[in-house]
Formats: sequence, structure tokens, C-alpha cells
Amino acid sequence: MIYPRVFLNKNEEKEIQQGFPWVFNNEISYIKHRKTEKEEWKHESLSECTVEDGSPVEVYSKAGGFLGTGILNKKSKITVRIFAQENAANVYEDIDAFWEHRVGEAAGLRHAYFEEGDSYRLIFAEADLIPGFICERFCTENKKVILVVQFLSLSCEVFREPLLAALKKICKPDGIYERSDAPVREKEGLPMVSGWLGSKHESKITIVENGIKLSVDIADGQKTGYFLDQKFNRVAAASFCKGRRVLDTFTHTGAFGLNAVKGGAKEVISADISEEAVAMVNRNIELNKAGKVMSAVCADVFDLLKKYEAENQKFDVIILDPPAFTKSAKMIEKAYGGYKEINLRAMRLLNKGGILVTCSCSHFMESQMFCDMIMHAAMDSHRRVQILEKRGAGPDHPVLLGYPKSEYLKCVICKVL
Repeated sequence: MIYPRVFLNKNEEKEIQQGFPWVFNNEISYIKHRKTEKEEWKHESLSECTVEDGSPVEVYSKAGGFLGTGILNKKSKITVRIFAQENAANVYEDIDAFWEHRVGEAAGLRHAYFEEGDSYRLIFAEADLIPGFICERFCTENKKVILVVQFLSLSCEVFREPLLAALKKICKPDGIYERSDAPVREKEGLPMVSGWLGSKHESKITIVENGIKLSVDIADGQKTGYFLDQKFNRVAAASFCKGRRVLDTFTHTGAFGLNAVKGGAKEVISADISEEAVAMVNRNIELNKAGKVMSAVCADVFDLLKKYEAENQKFDVIILDPPAFTKSAKMIEKAYGGYKEINLRAMRLLNKGGILVTCSCSHFMESQMFCDMIMHAAMDSHRRVQILEKRGAGPDHPVLLGYPKSEYLKCVICKVL
């Protein structure tokens, strides 16, 4: 088979050579294709291209240098997502074996860091060279393995069957639940879908992380139901909590707060604006018999910080783990202001020598900018700050060089003087 070829505009190949796996629509010069060797090549602009979406294409520089094989989607601004550095003929010689190998590589990486009873991100999309595909591996307290998958782009949707077959063969899960219900699917021209793939199980499960029981709702919880990326940061935060009063904000499931309880905190208040989240936190408090130390509050964190400041309340440790305040570069200035406000108010609420654990999960808020924000929050709160640790996501969220979006999580542990 002769595969269509996408040629880039001049000098657009550098980022791809560095590892960036996307080709945007404005980077494409033309596409040429033919069905047989006897036919003449058709040269078409992207707007007039007749190659079907979901087709494999080979990507070339303007000068004709081969860059990789990807999947075409003219509906998306990310028009080609590259998934292989080999030419298409080699990749498609045995596509099932190709994806089994790729899934096996991802699983093998996690085996170096996690035990059989752990829950972790098994596949991290582009960072594991499977663009648009997320797979979480949850191990329940009774040792059932449930996979939660997200097909977030056409580039993985077209490989749905071989990817699922590879997961079943390598992971031998008890069940697979699909959460392809993110709005990004619509940008790819795909419907939002969710539900069990095959046998059905209870969607509210209990996992054990860092020795703590956590109830997780894989069907209706945020994204895939639980944020596995903060596992080791929760342990790091807990090491500062012995005998201390802790405020855990944007808590979601209460995981940071429960780690603080395990670390010996004398009091923990966990806050979230979502009533459903607070109900889950209360469930997790009950599961861990932590009610004497920990309580949950349903409140807007911005308002709660103002309220506590007006009441002259003080804490020894404050954890800020907000959702992404921006999902676009255009909104970064507004997001910067939001991050600065909560950090400034948290610093004012901390006792002298208190610990601030502050996070951002927006890749647009780069590490240097995040630390700059902390510095300006310290200036405006008239506090001095020592940075003790700069942390990121766990090793189940590898960073692909050349693809900065994969390095999205910042977790900075500070001492506020």
C-alpha cells in the first residue's frame, strides 16, 4: 500500500525532530497521495484534501526528510498526531503486534516503581507514545484490577480494538470502564461516550494508596475518578504534619488530608466547593476512622481563605491543590492572578515557620512562572519564603522530551517565615 504524505512548510520540522508529536493545520504545505504506483501523485492543500480522516499518513519536511507516521484528522487543529518514527509500511506490517509491544513497554516501565496492589497511570498518552490515549490501572482493596480508559483523539480511536486487546492480554483486568466523555473529543469530531466495555462491575471502588483507603467513583468522579499523579507528593506533604493543624484545599477525595492524618496531624480541615466531593471525603474519613482528627467543609476556597483570614485563624500546614486555572495560553495572566491570590492568603494564614504545599496542574503555568508567582505572593503578604522541594508528577507520568505538555504538574513545598 502507498500511504499519503504530508509535507510541512519550510522550517516547521525542528520541533518534531526534537520529539514534539503534533502537526498543526497551519504547518502543512500540501498533501500528496495516490492509490497505486501507476497513478500520478495528487498534490492537494489541506482545505481540498480528499484523504479520509483517520487515515495513516507519513510526515515529511519541506525538503523531503522523513519525520514519522501519524493519523490524519482534518477536523482538528492538531491535524496529524505522530505515533511512530518508522515508515507506515513497517508499522502496518503487523499493527496488532506493534500496539501490543507499545502497551507492554508502558506496563514494564511501571513495574519498576509499583507493586501488584498499587494503582497507577498505566499509559500517559503522548508521553508513552500512544497519542490521545489514557489508561489508569486501579487495584481495589480486594485485589480486583479495573482499567479506566480514555480515547481522547481520533489517532487512538482508530486503534481502539488492538489497544484494548493488548491491555487485556498484558494486564488481565477484571473489568474495563471507558471515560471518553471529555469535551476534547468534540474538537476531534468524536462523540462523548462512557460505560463498561464487556462485563459490568461496581463503579464505586475502594483502592489503597500509601496505606490509606480511598473510595473512588470511576463513572461519575472527575476525569477518571481519582488523581493518581500526586501519590508521592501526598507522602512528602504528610512528613511535615505531625502534631500540626492542617488546611487541605481543593481536596477532591480528601487524599492529601488523609495522608496528613496518617502523618500525625492534630487537626485537618479539608475543603472543596463540590457537595459530591465533600460527600466522598466524608466517606473516606469514615473508611479510615479519621473523624476525630479530620473534617470536611463544602466551600469556595477563595471565600474560605478570606473568611479564615478575617477570623484571624492560623494553620501550621496549608495544601493548595487547585484544578487548572487555565487551559489556554491566552488566559495565563488571569490564571496567574488566581494562583497568586490563594497563595498570598495562605501565607497570611500560616504561623511563622509554617509549611505551604502549593501545586499547579496547568502546563501553561511553567515552573519558573509558578515560582515567580510564589515570590510575588510572598512580597505582597510581607512574608519570607524558603523553597524546600520542587516536585512533579510520579514516575507513572513520564515526561517526553520535546513535548512540554507532559511536564504539567508542579508541587512546591515552602517554609513561610
